[in-house]
Amino acid sequence: MTGTTGGFGAALSTLTSVLSADAKFCVTEQWAHGITTDTRSVGADSIFVALTGATFDGHTFAAAAVEKGAIAAIVRKGAIPETEKFPRLEVDDTLVAYQTLGNWWRRQCAIPVVAITGSVGKTTTKELVAAALSTFGSSNSVLKTQANYNNEIGVPKTLLGMTENHDYAVVEMGMRGLEEIALLSQIAQPTVGLITNVGTAHIGRLGSREAIAQAKCELLRELPANSTAVLNYDNPLLISTAAKVWSGAQITYGLTGGDVQGEWQDNLVVVDGVKIPLPLPGKHNALNLLGAIATLQALNLDWKKLADGFTVSMPAGRSQIHQLPGDITLLDETYNAGAEAMEAALQLLADQVGQRRIAVLGTMKELGDQSVPLHRHIGETVAKLGIDQLLILADPAEANAMAVGANNVTTGQFAGHDELAAHLKGIVMAGDRILFKASRSVEMDKVVDQLLQSFATNTTTDS
Repeated sequence: MTGTTGGFGAALSTLTSVLSADAKFCVTEQWAHGITTDTRSVGADSIFVALTGATFDGHTFAAAAVEKGAIAAIVRKGAIPETEKFPRLEVDDTLVAYQTLGNWWRRQCAIPVVAITGSVGKTTTKELVAAALSTFGSSNSVLKTQANYNNEIGVPKTLLGMTENHDYAVVEMGMRGLEEIALLSQIAQPTVGLITNVGTAHIGRLGSREAIAQAKCELLRELPANSTAVLNYDNPLLISTAAKVWSGAQITYGLTGGDVQGEWQDNLVVVDGVKIPLPLPGKHNALNLLGAIATLQALNLDWKKLADGFTVSMPAGRSQIHQLPGDITLLDETYNAGAEAMEAALQLLADQVGQRRIAVLGTMKELGDQSVPLHRHIGETVAKLGIDQLLILADPAEANAMAVGANNVTTGQFAGHDELAAHLKGIVMAGDRILFKASRSVEMDKVVDQLLQSFATNTTTDS
C-alpha cells in the first residue's frame, strides 16, 4: 500500500498524473498525507478538495485550507484567479477527481471490499457484516461506511479512509436514480456485492419495482469478473433481475431457500445445524444475518465462528430499544421507512410480549402515485397483526389512508410532534410496547426524545 498507516498518502506528482491535472505553484515532490473536503478537518500536509453544491462552493475556502496546512487544493480549472498563487491541482471536475482518487486509493489497498445495497436493510446488513468480520480481527480492522455516507461523495470518502491497519472494508451504497449505483460500484470495485432486496423505496422516482431492481443490480453489472454476488433468495424479482446482468460467482441466502438457508428461532438463526445468536431482534434481521453469513462464505471465512456470538452497535434511529420504568419498551426505528421496512417493524412490534402494542407511524416518502395505496396497506397490516393502537403523524391523504386501512383499530391522527408526544405521555401505561417509525424527514425522533426526557424527569422526581 502506498502511504502510511495513517491512510491516504501520495506524492503530488503522482496525484497530478492520476488526475491528469495542471499543477500550479506546487512542489510536486511533496508528499500528501490525508485528503479532505472540509476545512475543519484539514491536517498538516493534507490535500483539500473544493467540492461544489447547490448551497456551497469549496473554492471559497481553498486558500484558507492551504493556510491551515494543506500542501495543495484540488480545484476546478478557471475557478481560482491566477493572481492567487497558492498551490493547487486544477481539474475539469472536482467531484470526478475526488471519485477518481477514491478508486485509485482503493486499488492501492489490496483488501476485500464488501459493497451493500438494497431497498431495505442496507445499513443494518452493513453493520452485521462489519461486526461479523470484526470477529476475525478487531473492530478497528474493519473499515465501514459511517453515518449516511453512501452516495457519490460518501463512498469515495469511505474508501479514502483505508489504512494498512484495515483487513476489510464494508461500503454501503444508496441511490436516487438510475446509473448511480453503477458509478459507486465502478469506484469501489467490490470483492463482494451484496443486495438485500428489491422493494418500493424510491418508486416515486423510478416508477416501478422492475426499475428499482434494475437500479440495484447495477452493483452486479459493474462488479469485477472475479468478484462474488451475494443475493437474497427470498426476493424473486432480485434473483431474476440479477441473472440478466451477472453470470459470475454467486451465493444466495434466505429463510425459504438459497445456498445459505437458515431458520429463525426467536433469538437464534440456525444454519446447517449451527445455532448462531441473533444480535438484533426480528425475523427481518435473521434474514440480514444470513446475508452476513453468506458474505463470510464468499470471503472463505469460517462463518461457524459466529456461533460464539457477537454484538452490533446500531446508529441512532435503527433497531434502538429503550427500556423505561414500568416495563415500557420503545422500539426506535425513526431513521427512515419504506413499505417493506414498515411491515418488518410492525411484525417486530407484534412479536413483543406485553400489555399493549402501540404503533406510532409517520409518512413514508418518495412513493409517488403508490403513496396512498401503500399507506392504506400499512394500516391493513396494523389490523392484520392485531396491533392495539395506531397513532399517525403523516400527510393528510396518507394519514387518512392508514386510518381507513386499520379499520377497527383504535386510531389517532396528529398535526405535530408536540401534540403527539403530549398524547403519548398521557396514555402510556406499564407493560406497553411502542414502535416509532417514519421517513427521516418526518422527524419522528423528536417524539421519541420528548418521551424519553419525560420519563427521565419523572424518574428523577420520584427518587
